Amino acid sequence: MTLSTLWFILIGLLFAIFLFLEGFDFGVGMATRFLAHDEMERSAIMSTIGPHWDGNETWLVTAGGAMFASLPMWYASLFSGYYILFLLVLVGLILRGVSFEFHKHAETKTGKNLWMWTFFFGSLIPPFFLCMILLSMVQGIPMDANGNAFPAFFDVVNLLSIVGGVAGVLLSLVHGLNFIRLRVEGPLRDRARKLNKILYPILFLGEVVFAVLVFLQTDFFTKRFASSLIITALIVLFSLLGYYGVLKNREGWSFAGSGLSLSMVIVLLFNGLFPRVMIATNPAHSILISNAANSHYTLVIMTIVACILVPIVAIYFIWSYSLFTKRINPRENTVKY
Repeated sequence: MTLSTLWFILIGLLFAIFLFLEGFDFGVGMATRFLAHDEMERSAIMSTIGPHWDGNETWLVTAGGAMFASLPMWYASLFSGYYILFLLVLVGLILRGVSFEFHKHAETKTGKNLWMWTFFFGSLIPPFFLCMILLSMVQGIPMDANGNAFPAFFDVVNLLSIVGGVAGVLLSLVHGLNFIRLRVEGPLRDRARKLNKILYPILFLGEVVFAVLVFLQTDFFTKRFASSLIITALIVLFSLLGYYGVLKNREGWSFAGSGLSLSMVIVLLFNGLFPRVMIATNPAHSILISNAANSHYTLVIMTIVACILVPIVAIYFIWSYSLFTKRINPRENTVKY
């Protein structure tokens, strides 16, 4: 395996970790409007991710930085071609980030409600547009021989990308509800379980539609049939695991199942991309991993640095989550974030 291929896999892993961790952050943000009955419950829901959301978000920054340093041609083509959508993702992340502080310091009921709505939309926008970008990219877009991407409106906004965006939002919401069941006590916990009993059958239907569209509108099953079929089956299997955890009230199983379902979507997309990083409507203009890669010396240095830093970061994340295991009671005046 070449170093460029190794970094392609690592970038996919970083995106998968991001969706696993940040997916429940997005879902928690959306749940403030679907689950909570009053301001106290909304604050309690927000506080479940208060210590972690900014750390979880850094995995996206790390994935983008790794792409820039290891496969710079991919970074340049992707971010320039989808500039507007990435800008919308950034706006959503900013709105969500500032809502934590402004909600905490708002002195009126109207002000708190305004920033709670900001928190909701800041949690809804990023997963929708990120999934739209990914599902548009794998269908193939107009590109020239130099790697410049020129996606038109309907290259970006089409049936598969919209279904993918909605599926990303729904998976995040389900994942967030499973996280809430782990972190709160009382009626909120029961309501989260009841809502997921409704959402999971809808999710299964959406996954069937998603799989059919991937089969029809990408070359994944043409070029990599066996692996694409196995990964698609795993997405459904992990969703069934999450649903089983909901029915049997096993919160850990639910959380693991929904998180792994989100992560396996990234695995499916990266598996279908390989050995390409950008798919052009003219196959001769598609960008391969080998063509997008930085110099061998740069990749060697990056690999050494990653081998040192990644374990340290992993240990820190495990430690930080271990500090916040006590369930939150929405009726106690101790909610902080």
